[in-house]
Amino acid sequence: MDCVLQVENLCKEYPKFKLENVSFSIEKGSIMGFIGRNGAGKSTTLKSILNLVHPSAGEIRFFGLDLKEHEDEIKRRIGFAGGAVDYYKRKKISSIVAVTKSFYDTWDDQAYTKYMKLFALDESKTPGELSEGMKVKLNLVLALSHGAELLILDEPTSGLDPVSREELLEVFEYLADKGISILFSTHITSDLDKCADTITYIKEGKVIASENKQAFLDRCRDAGWGNNIEEIMVHFEKRSIYEKAID
Repeated sequence: MDCVLQVENLCKEYPKFKLENVSFSIEKGSIMGFIGRNGAGKSTTLKSILNLVHPSAGEIRFFGLDLKEHEDEIKRRIGFAGGAVDYYKRKKISSIVAVTKSFYDTWDDQAYTKYMKLFALDESKTPGELSEGMKVKLNLVLALSHGAELLILDEPTSGLDPVSREELLEVFEYLADKGISILFSTHITSDLDKCADTITYIKEGKVIASENKQAFLDRCRDAGWGNNIEEIMVHFEKRSIYEKAID
C-alpha cells in the first residue's frame, strides 16, 4: 500500500507541555484513530503536522513530499476539519462555496454536487441552521470537492448525538473504500471499534502504540491490560496516575 503520511520524531515544546519524538504513518485508503485523553497532545500533533504551529524538530512527509519544501502542493491535496465549521453563520452555503472554490484549481463541481446530495445538505441554508453533525459533513464536502486524498479531522464526532456519530462513521468507511485516507483524533473509544483500521495512542506527549487495531487489541489482551480500547486506555491512564502518586 502507498504511504500518504509519515511523521518521524516530531517534537514541539511549550512551557508546560511537550511532544516527544511522535512517529506514525498512514496508508492509502486506511482509517487511523488517534487516541488519548484530553490534553495528551492530539490537537498539538495535528496542528504541527499541518504547520499551523511550528514543530521544533522532526520530519513530516505527505505523499512522499517533505512538508517544508512542498507545503502549498500538499495542502491542495489534503483536507482539515475540527468538530464544526467556523464560517459566517448567516451566509448561505452557496456563497461560502463560491468563495472557497476560487482557492482551488482542482475544484470539481460534479463532486461537490455528488457529496452535497450524498450528505443531504441544502446549499440554500446557512451554517447557523445546520446541526453539529451536518456542519462536519459540510467540512467534508468542501475538502472532497477539491480532491482531498487525505482528511485530517480533530475530534470530528465530539458533541454529536449517537445517531449523527454513527452516520459520520459510515461516511468515513465509504470514503476509505474510495481510497481516501482518514486520520481522526478522538477520545470516544466506541468510534474506533466501528471504523478504525489502525490505532495511534498518545499519552502525555508520547506515542505509546501505533499499529493495526486488531494487533493492538490482541497484544493488550494477552498482557492483561483490557479486553477493549476503553479498558486499555483506563489501564494506562490509571497506572500513570498511580506512578505519579508514588514518585
